[in-house]
Amino acid sequence: MLNGDVFVFDNVVHMYDLSDDNLKRPQSDADRHWHLTIGKQKRPKGQDKAAGITDPYGAFAKRWTSPELGKMLFEQSSTDMAMAQAVVLYDVYKDGFAPVRAQYDFCKAFPGRTLFCGGVDPGYPSVAAACEEMERQVKEWGAVSFKFYTGHLEGKSWRADDPKIAYPLWEKARSLGIKVLQFHKGFPITRCKLEDLSPLDLQQAAMDFPDMIFGLHHLALPYFEETVFIAERFPNVHLVLSGTMNLPVVAPWEFKMYVGRILRDVGSERILWGSECPLLGNPQPVIEWFWNMQIDEELQERYGFPEITETDKRRILGENQAKLFGIDIAKKKRELAAA
Repeated sequence: MLNGDVFVFDNVVHMYDLSDDNLKRPQSDADRHWHLTIGKQKRPKGQDKAAGITDPYGAFAKRWTSPELGKMLFEQSSTDMAMAQAVVLYDVYKDGFAPVRAQYDFCKAFPGRTLFCGGVDPGYPSVAAACEEMERQVKEWGAVSFKFYTGHLEGKSWRADDPKIAYPLWEKARSLGIKVLQFHKGFPITRCKLEDLSPLDLQQAAMDFPDMIFGLHHLALPYFEETVFIAERFPNVHLVLSGTMNLPVVAPWEFKMYVGRILRDVGSERILWGSECPLLGNPQPVIEWFWNMQIDEELQERYGFPEITETDKRRILGENQAKLFGIDIAKKKRELAAA
C-alpha cells in the first residue's frame, strides 16, 4: 500500500468536453472515437464494470462536471493536489478538447488542492490575441502554467522554435512570471499529421529560453528515442508520464523499459506523474502499481537500468511537481489534514 506520507501531485487532469454539442464538424466524431478507444484500452480492467458503466463510450463522450472529477481524484484516490490543464484543440472542438473555462471552474471549486494551467493557440485567431489571452488568464484566473498543442488540421500546425509564431508566446509568459510551459507531443488525439507532434522543435526553444521549463508530455510516443536524447542534453526539459503512466494496464514490461531508460539516462528529478483523469479512469490502481513497481533484475542486467528507489517514486508522484510550482509539501499536508 502507498505510504500515507507520500505526496501525490497529479500534473495533468482535464475537465473534458467530449459532448456532441462541442464537436466542431461531422468529422470531429472520428477524432473523439479514436481518443475514447484509447481511454477504454488504458483504464484498469474491471473498473468500468465496478463503477456501473455499461456503455464505456457514452459514459465518457460527455461534458464533465467539477463534482465528478473532484470525487474521482480527492475522494476515491490518494491524490493530494492536481493541475487542471486546458487543451485548446479549436480545429476539432468548438470550445477545445479541455476548455479553458472548465479548467478554471474546477480549480475554483477545489481551492487549495488545484492549480490552473491555461491554454492558448497562436492560430486561433492570432499570435497577438494569444498573448493578450495569456495575460488575461494569468491576471484574472491565476494561471501558473500554459499547455500547448502544436499539431493541427487545416495547415495550422506550428513549431515551438518558430521565432515569429512561438517566441512571442514564450516572451509573454516570461513577462507574466510564468516559468513552466507544457507541450502535448506525440500520442496524437486528432488526425493531424504525426510529424507535427514531434518533440524536435523543443530543442532550440529550450536552448533559446534557458530560464524556462519545457514540460514534454506522453514521452512523445512514438518519438521515445528523440525524447530521451533531448532530455539528456537540456536540463530545462522535464518529462511528464501523462497517458504513459497507464501503460502498466496493458503493457507493464514496456512501461518498465521506458522508466528504466529515463532513470538511467535522465534521472528521476525531472519526471512528473500525470493521470489524464478522468478519461483513463480512477488513478488509484495505477498509483498503487507504480508505488509497488520494481525494475526487474533482467532489465538491470541487460540494459544497465538502475533500481527504482522509494526516493525516485516520491519525486515522480509529487515532489518534483511541488518543487516546480513552489508548494511546501509539509505545510500543504497539514492544511489538507486540517480540512
